[in-house]
Amino acid sequence: MATSQDTTPETGPGGAGPLLDVRDLHVEFRTREGVARAVNGVSYSVDAGETLAVLGESGSGKSVTAQAVMGILDSPPGFVTGGQVIFQGRDLLTLGNEQRRKVRGDRMAMIFQDALSSLNPVLSVGDQLGEMYRVHRGMSRKDAKAKAIELMDRVRIPAARERVRQYPHQFSGGMRQRVMIAMAISLEPEVIIADEPTTALDVTVQAQVMELLADLQREFTMGLILITHDLGVVADVADKIAVMYAGRIVETSPVHDIYRAPAHPYTKGLLQSIPRLDQKGSELYAIKGLPPNLLHIPPGCAFHPRCPIARPVCRTDIPPLYVVDDKRASACHFWRETIGDERAAADRA
Repeated sequence: MATSQDTTPETGPGGAGPLLDVRDLHVEFRTREGVARAVNGVSYSVDAGETLAVLGESGSGKSVTAQAVMGILDSPPGFVTGGQVIFQGRDLLTLGNEQRRKVRGDRMAMIFQDALSSLNPVLSVGDQLGEMYRVHRGMSRKDAKAKAIELMDRVRIPAARERVRQYPHQFSGGMRQRVMIAMAISLEPEVIIADEPTTALDVTVQAQVMELLADLQREFTMGLILITHDLGVVADVADKIAVMYAGRIVETSPVHDIYRAPAHPYTKGLLQSIPRLDQKGSELYAIKGLPPNLLHIPPGCAFHPRCPIARPVCRTDIPPLYVVDDKRASACHFWRETIGDERAAADRA
């Protein structure tokens, strides 16, 4: 079988390189219990105007990868031990702290999953939004406040002129998330990383937040990396998907192909775990077992203890990313079997 250790494209649209290109990234946490290998050779890229969804269960390495890319990894105990993060032709991992700060917030921004704990409870929302302009653009407090009101209007917060003086606890969960989005887009960055932006929000508010992100991305032609564990959230907004397990990417695919015929048993399990209206009254599918302890990742394919088609080779040999076609890859020794079953089922349907 043909294999590929790095499925990151060499060039983007029009011959230009990707906007953000993560190459063979490794991150470990050095603890008293041992070394936890949280990220093990992750590579992905995103172009201007493109949305990449990074999927996986808690502990798969999604957020740690994002923190390493943004340069906000707590160190110690976290350390980037290898790889590159190429942004606009520069490897961000080689920059000093001051240079990295100039990129962070200005050219790259991040939306965190818990807006209440991410916002400062003793500063008004207007002060926190305005700080971006005062620090990065040197604006006066009055001009920064005017920009804060403009931002709140842009992310559809009602009565922005009155609410700019309010504090985070005076906003609902959905409105706080809109404040976080406003903060992220304030300086019109080229790349935004959204880490579980709809966590703890009800379904209606989730849809509104995702629609807002999609509209803003089109407006600014940003590259968007959307981190989530929910395949249902990304179906209508993502262009391509990278599925992570135990610190590795196990499948990459355009969004529609992965729903039609997943090429990795883990991806297939995630899809089967989504509740469906046509299965009312049926028992909800769950992947058996638990994600591995990153201090003791199983040999071979890390998913083999939970995999329904595991065979002896899976317990000894780490699968590379096999090339499924020119846009897809799967880290499964038996991807042909998995994708074949799904394509046959789709044809029957």
